[in-house]
Amino acid sequence: MRIIAGEWRGRPLKAPAGAATRPTADRVRETLFSMLASRLGTFEGLRVADLFAGSGALGFEALSRGAAHVTFVEQDRAALDAIRANAAALKADDRAQILARSALRLPASEPFDLIFADPPYEEGSGSQAAQAASGWLAPGGWMSVETARGDAVAAGDWTIEAERDVGRARLTLLRR
Repeated sequence: MRIIAGEWRGRPLKAPAGAATRPTADRVRETLFSMLASRLGTFEGLRVADLFAGSGALGFEALSRGAAHVTFVEQDRAALDAIRANAAALKADDRAQILARSALRLPASEPFDLIFADPPYEEGSGSQAAQAASGWLAPGGWMSVETARGDAVAAGDWTIEAERDVGRARLTLLRR
């Protein structure tokens, strides 16, 4: 697994050992960031949350492309160790916050411009993540939810801007 573009292009990322975490494949990340770039224009200066962060690949990709800050939220110990190792290797500690907790229960914070949610591939998990994150997004912000192919995200208060199936994954872009 590697960073696809930006300042750290080509740099490897560590993934946690075992089957508890399913890192987002390079092809899926490439598609997702292409979808976002065409809508956002740039990642410069964005405040980003990477929920169910796993290795942190989505958040580190955003930092590599110019995001100002990423909050990584993960509760698995091996995944937290991988995020910390990746932040240290990329010298990103000053632009990263790592929270060891459930991604469905964030403390109050400054709103995020972009939220990534990559919950476990269980039916309805993407809808649950979107519902939980609805209060954490800045006006005009975006949320990306990765689910298993065929698992639709219930929009609730969100507008579904795009859906795309890539391999085993479905990417859903939401906007308030």
